[in-house]
Amino acid sequence: SQMVSRPAPANATATAEPMIGNPARTVTELRAMSFRGLARMYIPEEREFYFRLRATANGIVPEGRSRRYAAIALIGLATEKPHDCAVALRGHTPLVACSRLAQDVATVTNLGDVALSSWAAHLLGSPDRDHIWRRLVELASPDVAQPTVEVSWALTAACLQKDLDRNGLAHKLAARLMNAFPRNSRVFPHVLGASRAQVACYADMVYPIQALSYYHMLSSDPKALEIATQAAARIVEAQGPEGQWWWHYDVRSGRVIEGYPVYAIHQDAMGPMALFALRDAGGPDHSAAIRKGLDWLYHSPEIDGSLIDPHADIIWRKAWRREPGKFSRYAGTNSPTSRLQLNNAGDVSATGCPQGCGIADFKSDAGVDRNAV
Repeated sequence: SQMVSRPAPANATATAEPMIGNPARTVTELRAMSFRGLARMYIPEEREFYFRLRATANGIVPEGRSRRYAAIALIGLATEKPHDCAVALRGHTPLVACSRLAQDVATVTNLGDVALSSWAAHLLGSPDRDHIWRRLVELASPDVAQPTVEVSWALTAACLQKDLDRNGLAHKLAARLMNAFPRNSRVFPHVLGASRAQVACYADMVYPIQALSYYHMLSSDPKALEIATQAAARIVEAQGPEGQWWWHYDVRSGRVIEGYPVYAIHQDAMGPMALFALRDAGGPDHSAAIRKGLDWLYHSPEIDGSLIDPHADIIWRKAWRREPGKFSRYAGTNSPTSRLQLNNAGDVSATGCPQGCGIADFKSDAGVDRNAV
């Protein structure tokens, strides 16, 4: 969802016209920006998407390829108008792009990538959907430790099947998610089947909320709606004072371990996606929290500005701070360094971490990661 259509000026700061409190206008602007940006990310001769755009001293450059992001983009385009899809895919239809996902799916070993591909194929009515589905069934073993996010994607894909009992996969995946949910902390573990998974991230919350909401709509299982409701209540309770959707949670206690970075995609996509799915399933309406999250995107107090950069026609990836290492997270500590910088025109590593490239200090302990993914 964070895309680019033209280069940013080297000295541009992330500012946006204030639209706080106007969610309809906010969504209209973000959607328009996304269509323009997808065209920059799509490679028509390969029917693939770049992994990300990166700000360098020489301008904004594309890097890598991503099957996962391709599938996510196609899921988003599945309900859009043909003209808008043609703009985003540079003349191609979503079905043409989806055919690339099916081409070598038999060799893909990542459950999440196949689950997203199956999800996209079913929404688009792809003739390859059964082929991709069979590969998903092969990978979705309940006896293997698997990331919570990927199991959730697989459940959502399974809920798109016309026959819920086909291979019983939807029932098995839903049961696995529900059985892993600790009611005391209301935080899903990062990995299902791993006893040491003590730290969970925001994605580990939103995708199970979405998947179990869909499962409830299909099966009428009250437990699925109850657990999705409890998990949603936890992230809404933990939401930052300015609408931040925080990043890392303690599975044992439910508390926020480390809030930063705050990712743009949490604010404009993942949070609304999960909470709207819950509402559609008959759960509570968290529209106020969604609006608050969108407001943060337009004015982030950490940087006294916005991640939405109209000059570059881009939404920058995150507001960040130098974080403690993984050990300190597991130990329950939170001791980031105090000096943080705006990661602007310098180089950025493949993981999105700054490489000594900050060019402007902020008074607050945050900066902008000028990566778009």
